[in-house]
Amino acid sequence: MMPFKKCPICGGEMVAKEVEKLLRGGVDTAVLKVPAEVCLRCGERLYSQEVVRCFERIRAKLKRQDTTGFQPVGQAFQVTDCDFEGLA
Repeated sequence: MMPFKKCPICGGEMVAKEVEKLLRGGVDTAVLKVPAEVCLRCGERLYSQEVVRCFERIRAKLKRQDTTGFQPVGQAFQVTDCDFEGLA
């Protein structure tokens, strides 16, 4: 059920899709696939209240560094100094 037929930002057409969402909490990041309404023109995403509540629960777990039930999917690195000339 889509409450918006038109995007509230640009007026474009909204379609139901499954999207990837990154959630950060503390030093960890979670990646999950969730349903959303996505604007075909500007890309705006709208989530149901149920999905937003799920985001809040996951962020709270990440802030507590409680990753029980989460599946590791790799490793991330923080870069604090970017040498653009060395990348060429």
